[in-house]
Formats: sequence, structure tokens, C-alpha cells
Amino acid sequence: MIVCVHIPRFELSVAAGEGSKLARQTLAGCALAVAPLVGGEQRVGEVSGAAEARGVARGMLLGEALARCPDLVLVPGDPVLVAEAWEAALGALEAIGAAVEPARSGLVYFYSDALRALHGTREATLAAAARALSQPAGPRSWGARIGGGPTRFCALAAALAVRSRRPLVLDGGGEARRWLAGRPLELLGFREDTAALIEPLSRLGVRTLGELARLGRPALSDRFGAAGALAHRLACGEDTPLRPRRVEERLQETMEVDDASSGEALKRVLSVLVDRLLARSERRGRTLRAATLSARLAAGGGWSERVVFRQALCDSERIWLALSVRLLLLPAPAAVLGLTAERFGPPVSAQNPLFEEARVAHRAARAARLREAVAQVRAVAGQDAALRAVCVDPDSRVPERRVVLAPIPE
Repeated sequence: MIVCVHIPRFELSVAAGEGSKLARQTLAGCALAVAPLVGGEQRVGEVSGAAEARGVARGMLLGEALARCPDLVLVPGDPVLVAEAWEAALGALEAIGAAVEPARSGLVYFYSDALRALHGTREATLAAAARALSQPAGPRSWGARIGGGPTRFCALAAALAVRSRRPLVLDGGGEARRWLAGRPLELLGFREDTAALIEPLSRLGVRTLGELARLGRPALSDRFGAAGALAHRLACGEDTPLRPRRVEERLQETMEVDDASSGEALKRVLSVLVDRLLARSERRGRTLRAATLSARLAAGGGWSERVVFRQALCDSERIWLALSVRLLLLPAPAAVLGLTAERFGPPVSAQNPLFEEARVAHRAARAARLREAVAQVRAVAGQDAALRAVCVDPDSRVPERRVVLAPIPE
């Protein structure tokens, strides 16, 4: 069984702050929305229930949102604080033994069958997940909604239907499919590949997933392509298996900048952070493949920028040159500057044996360069960025059946 944990309005709750005046306004029913980031596209982020009731939706243009709700209160977005809070929530779930697949901030999936040996029953596993997200020593009580089902999409639909602290679990087979048939079409908006289909399908009169399933997969595929076929599979209770994230070691250094909030003084602060990060004993001589530059702004809110180097580096000057250019994107003076090493490369001291035949040494060096290139490409564009072609049926008349793409083993 797949378990879905959904925390409603996670980004808005973090940006408003626990116990703050804005948080109390959210509970009182005021219209709030996460303001667009400076320099980015002018679209609002997550919105409160009161703003949603007045026609404001996530991703709406700022001008349209203010026209629909003139008294809308904009909360400065803080992606740095959101990332830290979400990482704490994921760590709490991993502490109970769950191999999580985060979809976005506030939405995560994991398999529960493998956890029965630790917690005993399915109900005990769900209770352990709820306790992990409400412990005072860990992340705050987010009011998480938990649902379970045979597929990722079924578990998501169950979690969104929960209106209390009691989890909703759907059994496999026809029960989950019959239950999905009555769910609204807006569930497709939680998948990036199918979110664009909601508007055209609504104009065609489709309101529920059951009506979508009755249209037929060939018709949807002919009209909307691969996205239509995926939407039909989701409506029929089909989905791809989970891909749990790999737990990556991270090293972080932060510094209060005081008066050095911009310009050359801020670059000198960045140089100190780079030297501190490279001097950490936990690095164990490894090179840096990717890093995240973040800042807490003096006027409130946060900013972050992920940088993937062209190759794994351990030279402080080259790392500083690659990161200092990104400081020009800082939207406002910073109060705290942070640097986090996200992905590590091979150690600098990794060398081939001294006495080796030239041909064997050449093959080993070529294979090492190929592995390094694949790892660097995956750091830039994800795990599916580097694939290999595998011959399956070379005599087939259909070109798509002759060769398939498969992941390159690490």
C-alpha cells in the first residue's frame, strides 16, 4: 500500500509564521496569499481558504488575484525557510523507517508494507507517521492529512478527502476505482503532466474522474497526446511505482552579514563561507558537484539559488567565481548568507594504480570519465537525464518497440 501525507497550505503556513498575527488571521478566515518572488513571474503562491472561496487560486496572475479579492493580504515568500521546514518533516518520516518520495512541499508518498515489521500493523504505521509530524521536538504539528491506496494517485485522492485526523485507506481492486469515479477532475492539478488538461476538459463538460474514464483512452490520447493517456490511467486507478529519494549528505555554513549586505563586501562573506565549507572534516576530501546559495533578506523573506558546477570542484577560487555571479540575482539586501553543499563528487586523491598496462589504464580512465559525466548530468537535470538504449525487439515493424530507454546503472 502507498501512503500519501498531505499538509494543506504548507508554504503559506511557513511564510506566515507559527503564532504570528498572520497565522491568527489565517485561522480567523482572512484572505492571504504568498506574494510573487521579486524578479520572477508575477503569480501568487499558495492561498488561504478564504481567498480560495473568493476565486483566488494558486498560480493566478497578481493583477487578476487583486481584482477578484481587493483586500487580499500578500505574505512575503520565504523559500529558504520552507525548504528547511520541509526537510525537517521529511526527516521525521524517514526516522520511522519510511523511504519517501517528495512530490512538492507539503506532499510526500511512501510504501507502508515494508514498515509492518517495525510497527506491526497498517494502522500502527499510519499512527507512527502522524506522531512523527506532531512531535514537539521535531517539526511542528502541521495538521497533516494521511491517505492510503494501491497507487500514488489513489492515496492522494484519499488524503485530500480526509477532513479529520483519522486516515482514509482505500483497498485495491475495484473499490478504489469506484471511489475515484466520484472524485472531482481538479485532482489532476496535483500532477504536473496533467494539470493543463483541467481547463479544456472542463469546457467539454467533464466534471469527475469517472466521466473522464468513460471517454476512453484512445480518444483522450488522440486529443491531448501522452498527457491524455496518463490522465485516463490515473482515473482508472493506474499509476507508476514510487521512486524514493536518495538520502544525500548535506553540509551547510551560514553567516550574519551585518553591514556587508550587498556588493563587494557580500562577495567577501561568500569567500569565507566557501573556505569554511571546504575545511569541514565531514567533506572527507570530496569534491563539490552542486551547491545552494541562500539568503535571509533584511526586509523579510528569503532567497535561494541552486548552482551545479560544470565539473566537480574543490578549488575555492573556482567555486567562489561560479557562486559570486549568482549574488547579482539577490533581490534585496541580505541579513544572513548561507551556503549548502548538496551533491558530492569523487575525492581528489582518487587515482589509478601506478603499475598497470596502458590499455587497461585507458579503459579504466574512460569508464571513470563516463561515470563522472553521467553523474554531473543527473545533478543538473535529474535521474532521468541520462538513459541508455536497450534493444528489445529489433525485428519489429514498429520503431518504438525495437529500442527502449533504460536508466544507466550507477
